Amino acid sequence: MRGMWQKAGTAAVGVAWMLGAHAVFAQDAAGPAAVKEKAAAGGEITTAQRDELLKERNYGAPARDEQRAFGSVPLPIPGDVFSRGASEQASPEKQKGLFPNSWHDFANQDGFFGDPWGARSWLADHGVTIGGRYFQDTAGNPFGGKSRAVRYADEEALSLDFNLKKLLGVAFNAGTLHFLTLARQGAGLGNTLPAVDSPMEIYGAGETMRLGRLSWEMHWNKYVHTEVGEINTENDFEQSSTYWGANLYCQFQNNGICGMPQSIAMNSGYGFYPTAHPGAWIKLYPAGNDHYLVQFGAYSVDPTITGVRNGWKMNLHGATGTYLPFQLGWHRGGTDDYSGPLQTNVKIGGYWDTSEVKNVYGQMGTYYIPASAAQDAPVSKVRGRFGGWFQFDRMLQRDGADPHRGTAFFASFTWGDPRTAIAPYFVTAGITRKGTFASRPNDTISFGMKALWANPKVTHWIEHLQHTGRGAGLYAPHSEEAIELNYGYWPTRWLLLRPGLQYLWSPGALKRYKDAMLIDLESAISF
Repeated sequence: MRGMWQKAGTAAVGVAWMLGAHAVFAQDAAGPAAVKEKAAAGGEITTAQRDELLKERNYGAPARDEQRAFGSVPLPIPGDVFSRGASEQASPEKQKGLFPNSWHDFANQDGFFGDPWGARSWLADHGVTIGGRYFQDTAGNPFGGKSRAVRYADEEALSLDFNLKKLLGVAFNAGTLHFLTLARQGAGLGNTLPAVDSPMEIYGAGETMRLGRLSWEMHWNKYVHTEVGEINTENDFEQSSTYWGANLYCQFQNNGICGMPQSIAMNSGYGFYPTAHPGAWIKLYPAGNDHYLVQFGAYSVDPTITGVRNGWKMNLHGATGTYLPFQLGWHRGGTDDYSGPLQTNVKIGGYWDTSEVKNVYGQMGTYYIPASAAQDAPVSKVRGRFGGWFQFDRMLQRDGADPHRGTAFFASFTWGDPRTAIAPYFVTAGITRKGTFASRPNDTISFGMKALWANPKVTHWIEHLQHTGRGAGLYAPHSEEAIELNYGYWPTRWLLLRPGLQYLWSPGALKRYKDAMLIDLESAISF
């Protein structure tokens, strides 16, 4: 397996080098000032002019709006500050001391700590971008489920991005070095409901400091981008598109929706946030712009990486195989979500996982089925599992009177190997309205859903046990569905409060417990 992993990583980097080496020493392109001003003011620009602006940006450190469909998301969970976008949303004046110049500047700066003495801006100008946040989920079920409970979980994260061209003072593009560390604490409500998909997306892989990302990302030219290092698949395959500078899927607390369709991680060796795995990917843009994408990747599959003692594990010891995803993408839209054509994205992808795992009869514990039910089941080992996905999202409208207000929709379908997949069929959909009132252009109201269907092999096996008199106390799994409605309130640019309601049908995908209603609250402080 290790040889296969090394070959896959070497091949990805080698292809990127051959295709992109001629651009390593290229200077950053400079778009015409008049075109920049026209685009910033919301004026119409040609497709060629738009592509030139995108090309100019993409050779440097990645920015949010330019990578809305296919770019990496540094922190792929809720709480991302919306990008300013339109010119009237200007940043506060340069901070003159330790504290903001005024209450207005304090409320409108991008992070709680602002930019003391302009130090943060100075660091960014010299190649070091600092980010961080505190984020928490609280949820309780006043009725339904196995028992009543309230649970709290949180995360603190710090990210550093190093633009190597600026940092080293060289004349050529040298890419970006990413670093992310985080800590999670708390407990999840999904264990007490029970639920196949946690209703609290921040819970999991916690109780320790953890490495979330340590990698080198390189935009070789307008055709080839790569990343290699300690990364997670959730950033780059079956990932959410970015709208208004934020993760669209993660306008929801339910982990079945945020930050990716959850069954992909249940059914394969997909490396989900916040864990980091040795990996690499290559993105090819055949047209030299973001209209079309062909993407391949290779990631280590390591079932032990979520352990408390493995927060900083950076080796292949314990790895069981290699996760090999591919993705095709189509994108249309303006340079941002505040002007130009409305954004539309389509992604189709699939994967092959070389790991050897038990077939689905050996994984029935996911549905809270006791191990005794598998004693006579045809449990066997399977090497090589596979699956695929389809994603669609579109900005439905933008208010003419205020371009900061608009509406976006998404839907996805994920399919898994019927021999091994816990949930071979999985659907998500949602809609978010940004700008609930004229005086609240950054507040959101979101409605979403997720539905998973249990592997029919497990269902039929439990029904077989029931018919033969050996299924006393057993419940056959069928499906689990959930909907969520929430309101995202931004009293400042760096503080989010998001109360919501969730309704869960058939907790645990079993007809054993009553449907559950959840009351929840997310809050985030960006630093």
